[in-house]
Amino acid sequence: MPQTTYGPISWERMIGAVEDIRDRLDRVTAALNAANIEYAVIGGNAVAAWVSRIDRAAVRNTRDVDLLLRREDLDAAKAALEPAGFIYRHVRGIDMFLDGPGSKARDAVHILFANEKVRSEDLAATPKMSESEDDAAFRVVSLEALVRMKLTSYRRKDQVHLLDMIHVELLDATWPAKYPGELGQRLQRLLDDPDG
Repeated sequence: MPQTTYGPISWERMIGAVEDIRDRLDRVTAALNAANIEYAVIGGNAVAAWVSRIDRAAVRNTRDVDLLLRREDLDAAKAALEPAGFIYRHVRGIDMFLDGPGSKARDAVHILFANEKVRSEDLAATPKMSESEDDAAFRVVSLEALVRMKLTSYRRKDQVHLLDMIHVELLDATWPAKYPGELGQRLQRLLDDPDG
């Protein structure tokens, strides 16, 4: 088995990684705002935006930028983002904007389309663009829509994001009733055992 060689521990590298995500988010939203293209920040950055409203110390870093767009706005988004250095790619069913030549999918802005199912078996479609609101820096998906997205995907990281929102009391015992069937049941299980 090959032995892994590790570089030195570096605060600069750790801080730089977080700053790269923030810079990418700032540049992509600024370009879309300038072109009057409607979008909403989703995923880990949306969770961070909502959690930070209650307790900034509880904010968890995320490794990428996820945006919601209308499918019919994709060509306009390509035109707006190319001058900002973003390169559109469609890879294995995923629409993304790479952050410059030579960047990896990990360094991309990942796109989901409004009011569509990501996978055919999903319990709910992505939010409509109307299910978002202006934050100080960018447009972010509403809390109720964000929770619905996390309950629909329900991967481990989605569960962790939901638990983060539970721990800062963004979500409470009244929330499962907002979601039908299995979605509400998933949230109830997390509320019943948030430290499990």
